[in-house]
This record gives sequence, C-alpha cells and structure tokens, in this order.
Amino acid sequence: MEKVLAAAIQLNAGSDKLQNIENAIKLITNAAHQGAHLITLPELFTWRGRRKEIKHNCEPIPGPTSMRMSELASSLKIFLLCGSIIERHPKSPKPFNTSILINPQGKIVAYYRKLHLFKVDIKGKATIDEKSLYTAGNEVKTAVTPFGKVGFTICYDLRFPELYRSLCNKGVLTIFVPSAFTFETGKAHWESLLRSRAIENQIYIIAPNQYGKDPLGNRNYGHSMIVDPWGTIIAKCTSGEKIIYGELDLNYLKIIRKELPSLQHKRKDIFKDTI
Repeated sequence: MEKVLAAAIQLNAGSDKLQNIENAIKLITNAAHQGAHLITLPELFTWRGRRKEIKHNCEPIPGPTSMRMSELASSLKIFLLCGSIIERHPKSPKPFNTSILINPQGKIVAYYRKLHLFKVDIKGKATIDEKSLYTAGNEVKTAVTPFGKVGFTICYDLRFPELYRSLCNKGVLTIFVPSAFTFETGKAHWESLLRSRAIENQIYIIAPNQYGKDPLGNRNYGHSMIVDPWGTIIAKCTSGEKIIYGELDLNYLKIIRKELPSLQHKRKDIFKDTI
C-alpha cells in the first residue's frame, strides 16, 4: 500500500470517562466515513482529572476500553491508534501512560508505554509533574503495517531526538505523536519540534493533540498536525474539536530520501552511540 489517508483527531477529554470514549467513537466513525484508513487519537483521550481519581480510571490492556476500540476498528476496517490509555501497573500504584495500535481485524499489534515523563512549572501558567503520577516505559516500539513500518512516541517524547533517530534506524516511515501539549510550551515549540523530527528523519509525523483546558485548569495547545518528510505541514487545525486528514505517500517519501540522501551520510564512524 503506497498511499493511505490518515486522520488525526483533536479533542478535549474531561473527567467523564464514558462520555470521552463515546465522543471518541463518534469522531473515529466520522473519520472512517470520510475514507480514512489510519485514524489517530490524542494522549489521554479516555480520561483526565484529579490525582486521587487516577486509580479508579486506569485499567488493564487488554481491558474494557481497548476491547471496545478493537471492536470498532474491526467493524470500520481501519488501523486505529489509541493515543494513550492509563494502563494499570501490576506491581505499582503508578500506572503506565500507554499507546496502542489496533489493526482492521481488531487485533492489538503494538503497545507503547511513554518513555519520557513531563515535568514543568511555569509560574502562573502550568504546573505538571507526570513523574509523580506514572511509571515510565523502557522500550522503543515499532509495528509493521501495509503502509510501512510505524513508530510510537507520546507528547514529551518529542523533545528527545535520539528516540526518533532510533525509530528511524529501525526502518519506520511514519511516527505517531499523540499529545496533550501545554499551551505555553506548544506556542513556543510544537510546530518547530514536529517539523524538525520529520525533516531530520525524512518521515511522516502524525500528531493529534488535546485542546482547551483540562479538568485541573491547565491549557492545551491544540494545533494538531500531519507533517510530511520534507517538513511540509500537509494538514493542521488550531483550536476546537476537529478531524484533520492527510495522505501518506510512500513513493514521495522514497523520492525525498533519494534526492536528499542525508540518512545515508550519517558518520557512523564518529557517532556510533547516537545514530
């Protein structure tokens, strides 16, 4: 499959988990009816709320949410990236922040636990400490699809180029960046980071983001994007609940890599540990 229509869903998840899931299902269904074969949701699309409520809202994977999303993917015949679900940890009170990819047969073909946990304290604007809430993952994850190998990241991972280069070295052609990027950091860095990761690795980037205020009053930036291997933004939005669409063209990716073969020019003799 040389071309696939991808969709990135932008939403504002709150503290009502059932309502969030129903809203996600509605948006996924709409995107599928527009012809999208690969549909992506943002980070924490199922629930966001107070610390004391996390335990009640986390779940195993497979579990109720993933099973429902598997049934949906199967019925719509789509690949579905569940941006992230709060996954119960079998040995710790701190759950994982976990992304899963479901294929058109309803099977979970990959799951990824967020590696880098966000911590920021911008006076009067945003105070977030994920390290106090979640357990970090410890594996780089990819999956094979009919439209090439894909790689997984979540939100704050975007600031760590070594992860993206590692995924590139594993042969990925598209990387997912489901996010709940804060307004202040997003306004300053979101677009620049997304385009940089696409350009330096000559890959497609799909970045569905949360928008608006979360239940704790922290603002999210929105501006979900799909970026091509040349760094061109082929789909974007600003605020509000939106679905954006972009075609992933693997022939175009191959042309970019052939005409500007920077990935072949890596100095492995010098940068053994990083490339």
